[in-house]
Amino acid sequence: MNWSDVGDAMFGGLPEYGAILALVSNSLWAGAVLGLVGGLIGVFVMQRDMAFAVHGISELSFAGAAAALLIGADVVSGSVVGSLVAAGLIGWLGSRARDRNSIIGVLMPFGLGLGILFLSLYDGRSANRFSLLTGQIVSVQNAQLGWLVAISAFVLVALLLMWRPLRFDSLDPQSAAARGVPTTAVSLTFMLLLGLVVAVAVHIIGALLVMALLVTPAAAAMRVATGPVAVPLLSALFGVTAAVGGILLAVMGTLPVSPYITTISFLIYLVCRVVGARHGRVVRQRAA
Repeated sequence: MNWSDVGDAMFGGLPEYGAILALVSNSLWAGAVLGLVGGLIGVFVMQRDMAFAVHGISELSFAGAAAALLIGADVVSGSVVGSLVAAGLIGWLGSRARDRNSIIGVLMPFGLGLGILFLSLYDGRSANRFSLLTGQIVSVQNAQLGWLVAISAFVLVALLLMWRPLRFDSLDPQSAAARGVPTTAVSLTFMLLLGLVVAVAVHIIGALLVMALLVTPAAAAMRVATGPVAVPLLSALFGVTAAVGGILLAVMGTLPVSPYITTISFLIYLVCRVVGARHGRVVRQRAA
């Protein structure tokens, strides 16, 4: 689908706006689902100080997708395999923050190097190569949307089932372990869930931009809210707003969708940072 043609058609008055939205319905659903799940899991990513891990997993996911593209296999399946391998290694070997960061630092260039190698050996369409880095949300097919919805639904249900122990372990792991929470199992399960979300996010918005929906919305929400319910809801809202808003803006222009999503996400963070700073000053002045 050529988005410039869609934009010309809309402003040229040929089809109605509802018809334009029907053409991009898969993209809108994909953006909404990814923004919702990414915003929710992103809260735990921030609480567990694992923003760097998201990027590390995305590099192995990119390598898996590139390998699948090279051998003619399903790209989503390759992305999922790469993400789960990375998430499992980080969760298993990186129990401490120092170990985790060093492992991620080793995995990132390795995964990126493998991905570049596989893409250099691929002699198909160059657009397929580029989409692994920057995503292809503008051309989400029914099968891809089905994968995204199924994986996201599984992750969402799993998050809800383990919400309380995961939150306890994220905020105070020592106390959680003392209270009998299986912290090792919780951590490894969370990493695998994060790997699944990263896999579908890489396929939709690309390995280079995945943090825009898995880290930035949660970071913004934590600047203006503190409650156990307010932060996840606000993070999910910011994620959906960035993803869907970026798609709707891309429909009306000629630029790719990714810059719109990342820009909206960044602007939301800036606004929340300013609001949070002002609120903090008011609280300190009242306390004084």
